[in-house]
Amino acid sequence: MIFSNRFIKANDALCDFDNHVPAPYFRREFELPFEPEQAEITICGLGFYELSINGTELTKGPLAPYISNPDDIRYYDNYDLTKHLKKGKNVIGVLLGNGFRNSFGGFVWDFEKASCRGPVTVALALEAKAGEETFLLEADEQFKTHPSPIVFNDLRMGCRYDARLELPGWDTLDFDDSDWAFAKKGQTPAGVAKLCDADPIVVTHTLSPVEIKHYDELPFAYVNNCADAAPHATAIGHDVYVYDFGVNTAGISVLKINGKPGQRITIRHGEYLHNGNFSVNTTIFNSPSAVERYLEYGQTDVFICKGGEEIFVPKFKYDGFRYAYVEGLSPEQATSEALTYRVMNSDLEARASFSCSNETMNRLFEMARRSDLANFYYFPTDCPHREKNGWTGDAAMSAEHMLLNLRAARSLKEWLANVRAAQREDGALPGIVPTGGWGFKWGSGPAWDIVSVYLPYYIYLFDGDTEVIRENAPMILRYLQYARTKRDERGLVAYGLGDWVDPFKRINGKIASPLHFTDSAVILDYAQKAAFLFDVIGMENEANYARALARDMRASIREHLIDPDTLTVEGSCQTSQALALAYGIFDEDEIPAAQKKLVEIIHRDGDINTCGMLGLRYVFHELSRAGETDLAVKIITSTERSCYGSWLKLGATALLENFPFPEIGKDICSQNHHFLGDFVSWQIRELGGIKINPTVTDHTSFEISPKFAKSLTHAEATFLSAAREKLSTSWKRENGQITLKVTVPSDMHGTVLLDGVKEAVTAGEYTFVLTEK
Repeated sequence: MIFSNRFIKANDALCDFDNHVPAPYFRREFELPFEPEQAEITICGLGFYELSINGTELTKGPLAPYISNPDDIRYYDNYDLTKHLKKGKNVIGVLLGNGFRNSFGGFVWDFEKASCRGPVTVALALEAKAGEETFLLEADEQFKTHPSPIVFNDLRMGCRYDARLELPGWDTLDFDDSDWAFAKKGQTPAGVAKLCDADPIVVTHTLSPVEIKHYDELPFAYVNNCADAAPHATAIGHDVYVYDFGVNTAGISVLKINGKPGQRITIRHGEYLHNGNFSVNTTIFNSPSAVERYLEYGQTDVFICKGGEEIFVPKFKYDGFRYAYVEGLSPEQATSEALTYRVMNSDLEARASFSCSNETMNRLFEMARRSDLANFYYFPTDCPHREKNGWTGDAAMSAEHMLLNLRAARSLKEWLANVRAAQREDGALPGIVPTGGWGFKWGSGPAWDIVSVYLPYYIYLFDGDTEVIRENAPMILRYLQYARTKRDERGLVAYGLGDWVDPFKRINGKIASPLHFTDSAVILDYAQKAAFLFDVIGMENEANYARALARDMRASIREHLIDPDTLTVEGSCQTSQALALAYGIFDEDEIPAAQKKLVEIIHRDGDINTCGMLGLRYVFHELSRAGETDLAVKIITSTERSCYGSWLKLGATALLENFPFPEIGKDICSQNHHFLGDFVSWQIRELGGIKINPTVTDHTSFEISPKFAKSLTHAEATFLSAAREKLSTSWKRENGQITLKVTVPSDMHGTVLLDGVKEAVTAGEYTFVLTEK
């Protein structure tokens, strides 16, 4: 396998909003002097590529090879060509999209200023052999190139395709490329060459519209960050069809049409309707520097027909949406078959399940799974529409529940390579990865940076992988050293974002849990987990360093931020109290009183959630640990503001970015985020009772200890073992008794803990009957 450094390009033109540059085709015919016994091709297409051999497309999936900064890592894919090549004439075809190489649509995060920006390029090495004979072909200036019908493309800003420019058979043998230009030599990006080991992106299923509505005139955006503001003057379409696909997820819309030559179809994608009007408020940036670009381009596809039966499959992009706003269709063309929704995400196997007698709980679990997948395109993103960024804080908050619910370790390990590459020499980490340099001055901090230790920790917990610890240990140590330099005279730190999306910040004007507490507590947790991981791989000195920092941080927090008389944490809020309990800041004999204080605070707040993303990661787990599982169920299912049930009341089909307050105006927030979804790990761990690797010493072990919430009549959960067998629990309350059934797979072992009695179990089926007290 050869990682060729010989990159070629079509020209030096950079596509942007003011200069639409078509995605280039490349082709090369060549003579293979023998029938190959073995053949392979290794390709790096920057930003994205599609590869064909002799007219057969081989690309592993959409958005190949990866989404990365090529000055950090340049990714290659490898394909077996043995069955695709023949003795004699063959042809290679490549189509290139902009991807991260030219991510001008990400101008909000300065991607258009990134040093890695440049014209799209490709490098490849085709190797073949038969006996002692060998053949090698690399990309060079003998490749021919020509503009494709994709006249514009950007990951965030859509795809524009002019079918009148199609070149049928361009990647097949004997196509006449005499009027094509020769490729030019391109510059080799600075990044390290690496074979992509992330799970590919796949189409998982196709949705048909559940409703189609026609409008003579319809706005598609609002301004001034208020959904009730007047429509933007340039954002009113005429003769519009709105396709409703029923759920808010991610992928592409595919157009099938019997078109007229030159007919122009414009398709915009959005999450919701407001007062019956299609809205893009959650999918654009309503700021003077961004709004016009987003209104014209954001998640927008344009197709120009050549005439006759045609299918338009947008390339090199994806969208987050439920609704499609379509202009240019005639009444007879606007059928349910005309537009379908190809749902896409990384190819991640489902690993766990949960259901219970409370339908709100079931729907929330389903919504969380949908948001996890819609936001997993090689790595966890914050949202699948306006940003598509790998926000580190979002991934940190979702690390446990994603790895519990999905077999995602392979892709998360690949993303960690990019996190390592983005770390500065001083140890600082950016808030988004990949980045072109944005995210160090704002958007990071301990609660975001902790992804660098959380992912290795939870991958080890669920998969027993020690390689991920070794790979990331230097990054973890360097970050600990960086964090130590940030301590103030009290030994505390405060240098990042705090309890993000605190639901009452809009009313109170500030986040309830002080930054110097949340940052200091997170650094404590970081150091504790780092020490554990260092111990696992025998890095004794580094483990001792981390333990010492953890001890110092805990002492500083206890001295300055805890009231020893009432055991109340500074902020006197749900987040502060829950984090202090979760991170071991209280002594063992203090825990009951600290738990009681948490419950008092919740009752004071009216039995609703007042946590932002940090508190929500832990508060329900801590309530169950305190014997208050029914209170956790109440908060989660409540339809009161700032509780998860309120999202269902609003008609959500995926997890929202925050908790809207309708009485003070609808928040302009994403309606498809994953970072508030840890309640699903609580559902599986506490209601289902499945606790994987409870001592973090053996990923094939478990403890079954369900909390039999009085508000439920039954609950069940499953976890898929390494051998793809199910560890399952199911309990039912009936006639004053609770019957618990447990199935243990052949490759796992553990204990069942009920009423303080622990019983060891191995492969098989078990039934336990308890009399309710």
